[in-house]
Amino acid sequence: MHCVSILYANRLAEAGIGMSVGSVGDSCDNALAETVIGLFKTEVVKHLGPWKTKGRLEWEIIKWAHGCNKDRLHGAIGCQTPNEKENAFRQQNRELEEAA
Repeated sequence: MHCVSILYANRLAEAGIGMSVGSVGDSCDNALAETVIGLFKTEVVKHLGPWKTKGRLEWEIIKWAHGCNKDRLHGAIGCQTPNEKENAFRQQNRELEEAA
């Protein structure tokens, strides 16, 4: 797969076409996805699996994702939870709107 992506990128460059893929850190970045999947495997799959039903696995995914947003501190956003960062962003926007 990796070789195909290199050939694809080279062919686009030869044709003068820019790649329409994500940039580092956005939702299309493989490194970000692989990190999240790795955390999930380490924290959930290896400790709680295997599951007897699809519904039970779905429940564990929901609980884990909720915990990541509500409880896990992220260094890239100032050692806040994503929920705290989002709430601060919304508050800042409200204050800017009120001042305008």
